[in-house]
Amino acid sequence: MKHLFALLTITMMCFAHRGGEQREQRPQRSQPPQQPSRDVGHGYVPKHGPPSQAQQARPQEQARPQEQPRREEQPRQENRPPENRSFNDRAGHPEAPHVHRNDQWVGHDTGRDDRRYHLDHPWEHGRFAGGFGRGHVWRLAGGGPGRFWFGGFYFSVAPVDFDYCGDWLWDRDQIVIYEDPDHDGYYLAYNVRLGTYLHVVFMGS
Repeated sequence: MKHLFALLTITMMCFAHRGGEQREQRPQRSQPPQQPSRDVGHGYVPKHGPPSQAQQARPQEQARPQEQPRREEQPRQENRPPENRSFNDRAGHPEAPHVHRNDQWVGHDTGRDDRRYHLDHPWEHGRFAGGFGRGHVWRLAGGGPGRFWFGGFYFSVAPVDFDYCGDWLWDRDQIVIYEDPDHDGYYLAYNVRLGTYLHVVFMGS
């Protein structure tokens, strides 16, 4: 009888131990997906377009100590962005060129020597005269990256920016056009809903 009691006690202890192990092995609940940040897009329209790369560099030059003796000038090098560049500078921000609510244009910093945005014949189809900036919000009326339109004006997205407009709604999103201070022949189309922007060429009206 004593042996039977001891056997039952050992069996119960084993079951209790295994139950504890099973509780420990339960998978953790998955975290909810990260929500998009509210400080990009969501109806915000920048007060102005980006400064030119030369304007951004000027304060740094003024902060330098006394001018050093001139060195022999080197030929200008093409300004290439790093491979697989990331624009997701903060949690919830898009992986595309975008604008913060303090009007910082993230991604517009490669300057005039970025050959990806070189056009042999800038403004070949004329210049856009429909109005720039936050006082001129347009609703897209159709098309796609290769050719889209609104208000009787036609545009085309720079091929290098095609990867950044997969979530644009070409028949309903609101956009604002800004002048590009660095790349002759290009404008910047800003998406009010997403807070992202693209380099675009005016194709006429």
